[in-house]
Amino acid sequence: MVVQHNLQAMNSNRMLGITQKTASKSTEKLSSGYAINRAADNAAGLAISEKMRKQIRGLTQASTNAEDGISSVQTAEGALTEVHDMLQRMNELAIQAANGTNSEDDRSYIQDEIDQLTQEIDRVAETTKFNETYLLKGDTKNVDAMDYTYSYKAVTTNTVARASVLAAENTATGMSVSISFAANSGKVTAADSNNLAKAIRDQGFTITTSTQNGKVVYGLELNGSDAKANYTVSTVSMEAGTFKILNSNKQVVASVTISTTASFKKVSGMSQIVTAYSVSAAYATGDVYSLYDADGNAISANKLDKYFTAGGATEAGGIATTLSANSGVPKVYDVLGKEVSAVSIASTLVTAVKDKTAALKMNFHVGADGTDNNKIKINIEAMTAKSLGVNGLKVSGSSGTNATNAIEIIAGAIKKVSTQRSALGAVQNRLEHTINNLDNIVENTTAAESGIRDTDMATEMVKYSNANILSQAGQSMLAQSNQSNQGVLQLLQ
Repeated sequence: MVVQHNLQAMNSNRMLGITQKTASKSTEKLSSGYAINRAADNAAGLAISEKMRKQIRGLTQASTNAEDGISSVQTAEGALTEVHDMLQRMNELAIQAANGTNSEDDRSYIQDEIDQLTQEIDRVAETTKFNETYLLKGDTKNVDAMDYTYSYKAVTTNTVARASVLAAENTATGMSVSISFAANSGKVTAADSNNLAKAIRDQGFTITTSTQNGKVVYGLELNGSDAKANYTVSTVSMEAGTFKILNSNKQVVASVTISTTASFKKVSGMSQIVTAYSVSAAYATGDVYSLYDADGNAISANKLDKYFTAGGATEAGGIATTLSANSGVPKVYDVLGKEVSAVSIASTLVTAVKDKTAALKMNFHVGADGTDNNKIKINIEAMTAKSLGVNGLKVSGSSGTNATNAIEIIAGAIKKVSTQRSALGAVQNRLEHTINNLDNIVENTTAAESGIRDTDMATEMVKYSNANILSQAGQSMLAQSNQSNQGVLQLLQ
């Protein structure tokens, strides 16, 4: 029996301390709801839990980003719905104006509504925005070097061309025809020459021989009601076979010479219909050139990038210094259907200006990491009247020519808006699936993180009750251990 060291009390005190620490930790876990309150509680579990928390919070924000992306896409698509409606109305007006029952005044009234609709398309493009980002104006700061707007040049004195018609010699009679078109100026327009050339190509004219005053002479008559209604034949010399074809203004459009090959005898009483095997179109100074496809449809300016590639402009708004024809594209033709070499007209009758606006590029970050596959990208093209090709659209005039051309231009604009709306709708559907996937990942990752981090209240309560009972027992045993050395005093009495 010793008095210097009370080992029973020391042991009881040590065990009581352990029990109280256990009870303290259980109290902390029960009061916080977390099984891990400090790294010491579960070092590996804490690292895994924090990694999961990063993913959970990141994906939750990504889901919100995707919802914001849907809102912005819906804003743009809703605005384009109105642009579509306006273009459809413009198409109706253009078809109405193209009808021959309208007067020039009627077309001017239609033009007024076309102008207002064009201005409204621009206003919608200039004002549609989401969170202070303009959605339909394009991007003026990040214009790609390859972005050009193509257009046809006006014909200059260097590119003026007269119409031409080539007709084959009749091998049976030896008669041949030479046609020379007048220059297009004053009261003789390129349209006069082209319409006559087309009439000769499609319906031809009839040449005859007869006898007058004992001599065999030639005669010339246009075929087809259109040609006869718009042109008249004036005789210069029947014996020499020279004639002139006049327009409605009595101006000479073409000169015709009929001759018989020397090896054939000019015989009276012959009749021959002559058609052209080759024609080419006329262009007068100031005319705007245009190309046509194999079906005779005009190729609008906003489709020229399919046929040509521009380059060389150093700044936005600059004119291209190089313009080359693309290879492997369909053949192109002039207004009369003659095949045209795109290479030969690339630099003379087509031009391109470097765009001042490019497509607006939007990236929706829909993941928890910084890699590129965590982004959904969309480009929204500028939807101004100029970008759609309908700025300055004309349906007015004394004839329906402008309106007819406008129909094709509007069709191209409608197709461009349809393409953009389709892209927006596809992205919206993709974002909705993205949100569903993100929410699923967040839910399951949260469940896994909860298993690591959260307190199992039932299990922990059992531990707490056990520690509480042991604490009370330990205090009792410590008190009794402190009294155990009191027996020494009895020995000393």
